[in-house]
Amino acid sequence: MTRHGRNCTAGTVYTYHERKKDTQASGFGSQKVRFGKDAVKEFDCCCLTLQPCKDPVITEDGHLYDKEAILKNIIHQKKEIARKLKEFEKQRTRTEKEAEELAKAEQESRAVKFAQQESNPIGQNYADKLVADTKNKDGGLTDDKKLPSFWVPALTPQAQPSQLKKPDEKVRCPMSGRPLKFKDLIPVKFTPINDRDSKTSLISKTNRYVCAVTNDVLGNSVPCAVLRPSGAVVTMECIEKIIRKDMMDPISGKKLTDKDIIPLQRGASGFTGAGVTLEAKKAGPTIMA
Repeated sequence: MTRHGRNCTAGTVYTYHERKKDTQASGFGSQKVRFGKDAVKEFDCCCLTLQPCKDPVITEDGHLYDKEAILKNIIHQKKEIARKLKEFEKQRTRTEKEAEELAKAEQESRAVKFAQQESNPIGQNYADKLVADTKNKDGGLTDDKKLPSFWVPALTPQAQPSQLKKPDEKVRCPMSGRPLKFKDLIPVKFTPINDRDSKTSLISKTNRYVCAVTNDVLGNSVPCAVLRPSGAVVTMECIEKIIRKDMMDPISGKKLTDKDIIPLQRGASGFTGAGVTLEAKKAGPTIMA
């Protein structure tokens, strides 16, 4: 310990441990939490309902949806697009009408001013010059340079209504944000596991499906893909070791291309991310020391 160690005031009085403890107790500051296995979507669950798919379909990006859920989402997006387009058209019509009225009023004002100048050109010019000199006397500001006043009703600035932008007319995937068409969805056929357990429902089982070729159990920790011609789900290991040799769909017997192999976007096992953010963060007010 140094000579002045006991009287040292360079360190923080409010320690990091105390700040973190008070933050968790009071709710101040940013809250962080790491997702566990139970908080991550299973590979065979719909990205919208987060429940096992009854009639699964997949996009070209590998996002799995239940056919009924994605159809409802597409219809909802189309209704919202129609509503926003209607509001945008109303705003554009109103703006054009206001611009026409403003141009008409300005034209009438010019006509009135021209008529006054023609009736008394010398007197009107002298009066305008006198008013301008009065406003600029002693270095005073003109009306266009005066700051707005919040206590004088005549000088109170008016808030302009927010302008709506033209909405996007394309239906987009809820997960990837790319354009989506219902006809581009690919039906998926999972191969149920054959464990000879007829009493337990399929949803209640931990292991529900297997690879259509190798019968390996599928899960969030097993990378898998969907074959476009047959819709079968196989593991990526099966694709690399078996299917890519002759690029033939083992279920339907059709030729495959790289676009016909769609990697299935899955969740995580709780320890590996698998491309999914496993940490949530919520910003909150900062507590002062």
